[in-house]
Amino acid sequence: MSRLVPALAVSACLLANGVAAQTLRIGLQEDPDTLDGAKNWSFVGRIVMQALCDKLVDIAPDQSIVPMLATSWQTDESGKSITFKLRTDARFHDGERVDAAAVKFSLDRALTLPDSRRKSEISAVSNVAVVDDVTVRIDMKLPFSPLLAQFADRAGIIVSPKAVAAAGDAQFGNKPVCAGPYRFVERVIQDRIVLEKFADYYDAPRYHIQRIVFLPIPDTTVRFANLQAGQLDLIERMAANDLAQLRRNRNLGTASITGMGYSGLTLNIANGDRSNAPFSREKKLRQALDAAIDRHAINQVVYAGEYTVGNQPVPPENFFYNKSIPVPARDLAKAKALIRESGVANPAMTLLVPNTTESRQATEMIQAMAKEAGIDLKLQMIEFVTMLAQAREGKFDGDFVGWSGRIDADANIHTLLACKVPGNDGHYCNAEVDKLLDAARATADRAERKKHYARVMEILTDEKPIIYLWHVKWIWGFNSKLEGFTPYPDALIRLRDVKLRS
Repeated sequence: MSRLVPALAVSACLLANGVAAQTLRIGLQEDPDTLDGAKNWSFVGRIVMQALCDKLVDIAPDQSIVPMLATSWQTDESGKSITFKLRTDARFHDGERVDAAAVKFSLDRALTLPDSRRKSEISAVSNVAVVDDVTVRIDMKLPFSPLLAQFADRAGIIVSPKAVAAAGDAQFGNKPVCAGPYRFVERVIQDRIVLEKFADYYDAPRYHIQRIVFLPIPDTTVRFANLQAGQLDLIERMAANDLAQLRRNRNLGTASITGMGYSGLTLNIANGDRSNAPFSREKKLRQALDAAIDRHAINQVVYAGEYTVGNQPVPPENFFYNKSIPVPARDLAKAKALIRESGVANPAMTLLVPNTTESRQATEMIQAMAKEAGIDLKLQMIEFVTMLAQAREGKFDGDFVGWSGRIDADANIHTLLACKVPGNDGHYCNAEVDKLLDAARATADRAERKKHYARVMEILTDEKPIIYLWHVKWIWGFNSKLEGFTPYPDALIRLRDVKLRS
């Protein structure tokens, strides 16, 4: 329970400044990577940036797209151009106006930065044109139906050109300047991130919390203990097995919603020397590992049956889910047969696992199941951001990682599995998959898109560059004094109209 001490120290500091009653302390499962929207790759980074950085558009709880910095948009008849009208009262935290030039700068930067993680998300963009101060036109090489949905996430974050010029691209993420309801104050790596309310935010009267302190606490038991002890006001990704205890506490509340993404095992198919390995070369071994896993048992034991088991990049209730490929039951005989067919004796691999309680529990069950099939699955517990960096560099056999999901299926697949995209850590590449994904991007006809994705699911089910396991049910725990909190399917925390009673 040592993490209680820093939390108390932060509280004492805030009390000394006389703002404790208006401070919201949020427990995160990991410490984020960079807070530069163009480069960020962590889920918790998205949580922090939701408070810090407004986007062109946002989503509503029903997954519809709603205005944010853009008040309206219009797609031309060709489907190759979208024109956005911008707010006239939005300002960056450095006082500069948010205008069409800033939008162009931000999107061009996301498209051209060497280490941008947004390139594949908006790769169809051919030109960003400033029509006037409050109008920007985005031209595309071809019709690209997921583009608007991409702007509801990090690709739509608009940053201050002046601040980027002052800090430089390499350092901007250490002190980001955006146009959100809260501005950056400080960050102590692996300890805290502090934001405070931006008085000149266009919608400031609807934001009642004065200061936010994000505290990374990977251990779910310790995170929940901090909530019970009053050292935290809100925790994300609460352990499902702690829900019964929370519900017995009148001082606590909870909210939950099924997410849009997945958790799974990403395999290193062709990224560097580590891909010269049995599980990289032989899909039958990946199929054997998949067949050895009992998703339902893990869901019951680790997640109290709250999650939805899965086998595809989108959950079963998603329009684009391929119902002809149902979630498989465990088949140990099949797993053993596939290993024999592979010709690899005593197959082994090392799986990188984030050092969180539930991740450890889930992968230990997978390890035991794999062993029964004859697979030696070694687990390496690792700090989450370090894991992301190692995977990106190809220093992994496989990793246990989740994708929080997007409202358009394209971002659950193309962003992570298309050839040579920055988010494809395993360097999987299949020309037919790319062709199908491009075809799905080029049409707005949902039925037509569904046909393309159905074939993609068939290929991924066979080749298994990612072994999809389940779809997260996002669970938050909070102090009962917190009012107005609404869960969103992207699991980002939105604080408009949220209050913390004294």
